[in-house]
Amino acid sequence: MVELAGVKVFVSDTAIATEGDAVQLIVDAYYAHHAEWIAFTPEQLGDEFFELRTGRAGAITQKFVSYQMGLAVVGDISARVAASKPLADWVRESNRGRNLLFADDLDELAERLKDRQ
Repeated sequence: MVELAGVKVFVSDTAIATEGDAVQLIVDAYYAHHAEWIAFTPEQLGDEFFELRTGRAGAITQKFVSYQMGLAVVGDISARVAASKPLADWVRESNRGRNLLFADDLDELAERLKDRQ
């Protein structure tokens, strides 16, 4: 658990394999830590998350939106973004929104969270 720009962020050490895993982690992070956001590395989300045609990213992101928990992807995804225009567009639009953020590291995530206040 870390506080970034006054926001409680649960830095997960758990991979998300299913939507059920996401819901369980959201509930645990909220009730055990009063988290407002959960941060994952790209590896924890898996390759399928970044292949938008699979629908996995949308399904998992929707769980976070439904439970009013922010989802942060923290790590270098530049190669993935360079290889996929749809992913590049999604990352850009997500970073303008309120529920999903992409950042290279926790310092960048702190800046993005600060900009939302």
